Amino acid sequence: MADYLIMTDSSADIPQAFIDRHDLGIIPMVLEIGDKEYIHQVLDGWDYKEFFKKLSTETGRTSQIVPSVYMEHFGKVLDQGKDILYISLSAGLTSTLDSASLAAANLREDYPDRKIVCMDSRAATGGQGMLVMYALENQDNGMTLEENTAWIEENRLRICHWFTVDDLDFLKRGGRISPTIAWIGGKLHIKPILRIVEDGTLEITEKVRGSKTARSTITSRFMNSDFDPAHPYVFICHGDIEPEALEIKKEIMKHQPLAQVFVMPMSPVISVHTGPGNMSVIYFGTNRK
Repeated sequence: MADYLIMTDSSADIPQAFIDRHDLGIIPMVLEIGDKEYIHQVLDGWDYKEFFKKLSTETGRTSQIVPSVYMEHFGKVLDQGKDILYISLSAGLTSTLDSASLAAANLREDYPDRKIVCMDSRAATGGQGMLVMYALENQDNGMTLEENTAWIEENRLRICHWFTVDDLDFLKRGGRISPTIAWIGGKLHIKPILRIVEDGTLEITEKVRGSKTARSTITSRFMNSDFDPAHPYVFICHGDIEPEALEIKKEIMKHQPLAQVFVMPMSPVISVHTGPGNMSVIYFGTNRK
């Protein structure tokens, strides 16, 4: 049986130390800030403070990965005689999974003996990263490509994402809220509580007054979820507000000392749409909604 490589894209937030210990393929994504294009290729070493500084004054955009990029990256792996398990950013947020699937279909004609599985994570940022981490651990523990695929399908909706943003204009630009709601919300210091729903799209579940209340609300979601020691990872991804993120980590660790909590700046690919000051608490739990 051929070995298989687990792959994902650079919108996933994964601790660099974990990447360094595993054989993981990461496909770069492209974003624009103002009139300059950036290729976010490596998860380590990007100047997130400079990125969020630019994002506060210039408009950011992203574009999906095109099939030819997938064919290039997939082809290199297939040439090594390996199969592929690709875990994408939620198809409810981008069309990159369609591009990956199209590339896979084309490549199967040239590599009929190889397997290419393209999986929808139904997740984003640290949730996508967490799913990739568990998939890598499954592989280390001897799971075949088919067994790992089945595990992801069975467990991906147990990844709970809770977000808040500081600036409603970023949700307005993405069409999540109307300009009127963004203006009124800004004046009243209204902060949305968002989640990724079962189909992988984003939903505002409630609105609260003030950033502190919003961060407390998303933290409480973890506190009210059943903790599974077999899946202890918790991600706190932030938009250049590390002190606040570390306070949340302190609260979580006090509540659940067995949790393995990772604090990191949120990927620029996602932060383009959520803005500076965003915060997320992501975990394997029982209250995705």
